[in-house]
Amino acid sequence: MTLHEVHTSSLIVHVKPQYLAAISQQILAIPNTEIPATSEEGKIIVVLETENQGYVTDAIDKINNLDHVLITFLVYHHIEHYDTHAEGKL
Repeated sequence: MTLHEVHTSSLIVHVKPQYLAAISQQILAIPNTEIPATSEEGKIIVVLETENQGYVTDAIDKINNLDHVLITFLVYHHIEHYDTHAEGKL
């Protein structure tokens, strides 16, 4: 039996509002990121779907270290375990 994980996480990134578009593009350049919403006040919701927890913390560090990012924080993290051999079986 081979078990795999899928980590689904959401982050809120607060940026200086005048840099919202530029930072959003830089975040989307990071693999496995999606931005479902932003606000004029400079808040960006980021969703990550990854295979391990280390990627989540690495992505937070990368985003938090971008110029003009004020803070990045984790809001939600869920781990789903699945057996690749069981897929398609009843």
